[in-house]
Amino acid sequence: MTKRLRVAQVITRFTAGAGGVALHGVLALDPDRFEVVFIIGSGSLAEQAAAAGFEVVVLPRLRSEIAPVDDRRALADLRACLRAGKFDTVHTHSSKAGVLGRMAAHQVGCGRIVHTFHGFPFHQFQSWPRRTAYIRIERAVGRYTDAFLAVGPAVAAEAIRRGIAAPERVRTIGVAVETAVPAPEAWARAEARRLLGVPPGMRVVGTVGRLDFQKAPEDFVAALAHLGCGDVFGVWIGDGPLRRRTEKLAARRGLAGRMLFTGERSDVSALLPGLDIFAMASRYEGLPRAVVEAMVAALPVVATTVNSVPDIVVPGETGLLVPPGRPELLGQAISHLLANPAEAARLAAAGRARLAADLTPAALGTVLADTYRHPADRTPAMARPAAVAR
Repeated sequence: MTKRLRVAQVITRFTAGAGGVALHGVLALDPDRFEVVFIIGSGSLAEQAAAAGFEVVVLPRLRSEIAPVDDRRALADLRACLRAGKFDTVHTHSSKAGVLGRMAAHQVGCGRIVHTFHGFPFHQFQSWPRRTAYIRIERAVGRYTDAFLAVGPAVAAEAIRRGIAAPERVRTIGVAVETAVPAPEAWARAEARRLLGVPPGMRVVGTVGRLDFQKAPEDFVAALAHLGCGDVFGVWIGDGPLRRRTEKLAARRGLAGRMLFTGERSDVSALLPGLDIFAMASRYEGLPRAVVEAMVAALPVVATTVNSVPDIVVPGETGLLVPPGRPELLGQAISHLLANPAEAARLAAAGRARLAADLTPAALGTVLADTYRHPADRTPAMARPAAVAR
């Protein structure tokens, strides 16, 4: 029997989003060929991974926030963990785990290093020095990365344009969502609204995501306040450091009693049918699983035109797009769909019909198997530095 390939999946927050892509992709791998261990900082998906038979190693110092002392210790912890695990492949996810995980794997001498871009740590809302520093760091660790996976074509293109990854080492992937499922029926909508506690006669505008700077929760609240409608109920599914501040903001903007913050939930797919419109206010993204899940649930989508979102939310065809940081325009787009239910239904139907098979867990599993099993005699990544964008 052929020896199983040992793969370490390194991620800071093992939660929905990047964590969901990582877990669902691995679940599609052949367990007779691959032995996977998750090395995480924290996250609600750890229990699900363990229940599926995967070993989960928690390194508490591996946090997404910048913390120089803990970051140095986390790097040492990762080196020790990777050395003891004798992994054939190390696969890192997102920015912090991507940098520290790849550094540790390179220092230990792991056979193959893979990184997934779920988005980037740099964006237009940062100062130029910080953005430049992040790009330089990504270029540096990119030199000893054997293969890159990018969630969405626009994310892949940005990595190449910025000189973070050489073109021949980048492959575009989907977000590991089962797209070939039946559209929710009326009973599912009624049950979802019961679970959410939606008052009778209310129209529901909701979103899914972490309450943090990236997701711009204050813009979501401002967009709902802009509507000026007493029969619109807002829902935010998810938790995060800005929850308390956002709850207070919602009350100040006149949404007290008309906006629900559910906290972290494991039944998101059961809650989505209760929405009338899915709205995303993010400042930056990769290709959010939440948007794809909303489209699978046959919801009309209004989102910000960032990174790979326009790859699936095609303006006027599968949804509506607005610029990030413009909550008044987000509110106008939501208001338009609420006032035109026939158009909202058309966009929802088109969005659901357009979802491709390459977004599924099975498709991602095929890509992972191919990436992990790449021939061992490939030219080392260090010998082929990524081109530098000018």
